[in-house]
Amino acid sequence: MISVSTEYMDIGRIAESGQCFRMERAADERSYEIVAGSRMVRATPADGEYLLDCDENTFNAFWKDYFDLGTDYSAFTDRIDRNDSYLTAAVKCGGGIRILRQDPWEMIVSFLISQQNNIKRIRRCISNISEKYGRKMARSDGSVYYAFPEPEPLAVLDEDALMECNLGYRSKYVVRAARDVCEGRFAPDSLTEMSCEQAREALLRLYGVGEKVADCICLFGLHHLSAFPVDTHIKQALAREYPDGFPFERYKGFEGVIQQYIFNYELVRK
Repeated sequence: MISVSTEYMDIGRIAESGQCFRMERAADERSYEIVAGSRMVRATPADGEYLLDCDENTFNAFWKDYFDLGTDYSAFTDRIDRNDSYLTAAVKCGGGIRILRQDPWEMIVSFLISQQNNIKRIRRCISNISEKYGRKMARSDGSVYYAFPEPEPLAVLDEDALMECNLGYRSKYVVRAARDVCEGRFAPDSLTEMSCEQAREALLRLYGVGEKVADCICLFGLHHLSAFPVDTHIKQALAREYPDGFPFERYKGFEGVIQQYIFNYELVRK
């Protein structure tokens, strides 16, 4: 077991923050089961910390970076304008949110699926394609889960094949993206070498990727903290709370962290 402090880390908030879709409550209603690519870990809250059921080598090799534990989030929250009552309240509500470091391919597929969709349905869609096209994995305790599907099994499908996994019209987006990868027209790993603007431009060339989806992938798949995805919730909040314009300059370089605080706060208040 590995212990991680719960200060500036709230897995429940992260799970509902719209940045990941394979982080869910376990049957005991306390723990969270987190699947990332082909890996899985269970996080259980205990006395101001989370206990992760992995060994130290696995934690250091993968999960430490996945949870972005090398970043001091107090450096972000300390810069909030204390005269901004809305944002102060948003940070207080969601201060345990961290921006996960997730796989670019998984994020491309996840956010293609996310369009005109809600978090619950996105989770179900991703669970469906993982169970049907991902590798079956077994843990040491005998439990089974499914890895996120690689591009290859998706690229050979008919464009409408993923409708049976509840993707609807988004099926063709995912299949075409997989074909682009397998046929050498697009390399998700190459995005990690690009600036945020370069990556955004590359992503916008994929069929089905618009500005909001590209920004989500930049933020959650490439960890460009300057990306600021704007969906209906964010657009409404900014129009309501900042009619004269949001002070982006004050939060330059970590606008995406602020976006998550706002997004979470809007969901919680509804």
